Amino acid sequence: MEYRIEKDTMGEVKVPAQAFYGAQTQRSIENFKIAQDTNRMPKEIIRAFAYLKKAAAITNQKAKVLAKNKSVLIGKVCDEILDGKLDAEFPLVVWQTGSGTQSNMNVNEVVAYRGHVLNGGKLTDKEKFLHPNDDVNKSQSSNDTFPTAMHIAAYKILVEVTIPGIEKLRDTLKKKSKQYMKVVKIGRTHFMDATPLTLGQEISGYVSQLDHGLKAIKNTLPHLSELALGGTAVGTGINTPEGYDVNVAAEIAKLTKLPFKTAENKFEALAAHDAIVEAHGALKTVAVSLMKIANDIRMLSSGPRSGIGEIFIPDNEPGSSIMPGKVNPTQCEALTMISAQVMGNDVAISIGGANGHFELNVFKPVMIYNFLNSARLIGDGCVSFNDKCAVGIEPIQANIKNTWITH
Repeated sequence: MEYRIEKDTMGEVKVPAQAFYGAQTQRSIENFKIAQDTNRMPKEIIRAFAYLKKAAAITNQKAKVLAKNKSVLIGKVCDEILDGKLDAEFPLVVWQTGSGTQSNMNVNEVVAYRGHVLNGGKLTDKEKFLHPNDDVNKSQSSNDTFPTAMHIAAYKILVEVTIPGIEKLRDTLKKKSKQYMKVVKIGRTHFMDATPLTLGQEISGYVSQLDHGLKAIKNTLPHLSELALGGTAVGTGINTPEGYDVNVAAEIAKLTKLPFKTAENKFEALAAHDAIVEAHGALKTVAVSLMKIANDIRMLSSGPRSGIGEIFIPDNEPGSSIMPGKVNPTQCEALTMISAQVMGNDVAISIGGANGHFELNVFKPVMIYNFLNSARLIGDGCVSFNDKCAVGIEPIQANIKNTWITH
């Protein structure tokens, strides 16, 4: 591999010749060889950084602390990042400094060096048109940019993936509940026969669980909408132009078309991540609900001859390599595994949130890594379960009648 030499405050570093990143990114690659193939910083965080770096450049230019041509150039590179054109330039893993400093610098370097090339320069030039710290990171610190990226990424995935996925499943179950409201069946408590209810009533309980879960998630959005940017190193806003925090949040809101605003208290925004803990608590609640729903459905469909067998669910694929014709409730199993993963993620997030010391929480990367994992799993899982299982739920009238008459 061909290399070029880049410098930082610690000296010279060999960097791949064609890479748009620089010395600090390369040092992180070499220092944190931990699950580099599987645990890279999520793309949602990189996209969030692109929004905030572009917004910061616009705000700095309006405050007359950054030249307009530099602001425009930074914006162009950020747009390329948002379009996914530079994904290969962000190789860093989650397991790095707890403030996310290396990922902030990774973005700063890529924006600066790619911008230099767009401006007609070469990666081998000793002096570059854009400077990673002085221009791209102007009026910022890793301590306020990373939590800002966390909130942007968390808010976006909840409203774009998680909430729509849950709502799709909720709507299907609501339709099934109404459709089967007059199908009388035996109720069960303690796994034993109990008084009767209808299949529609039983399913209505699932609908209510998801309604409450959706409400819990949506209730956390206002706290997630608060951005730390402008707090810089410890929350005081040192080295920022007057009004920067309010103005940069407004620019981010404009770029994302989401209701972001500056955090009222930057000390809380840097030192604690209660918004992430709160929002993931709502995700955990939904995971608990999904575990119950999926378990009920697979037990109600068990059999087909020697189980409960009160409902039919779609046959999607062969269930066994040794028993021809056997079909398993695979969508239920996938959803319960997702639920278990989300509950585990909540432990990591809770530990991370509880360990914010003094003016900075240094569990930021692991917290947002697990949050984004949970949010996508629940959103995608609900859609899969809906499309491949819930929409095909039907009562098996003969079995229900036989059980009901017997009792």
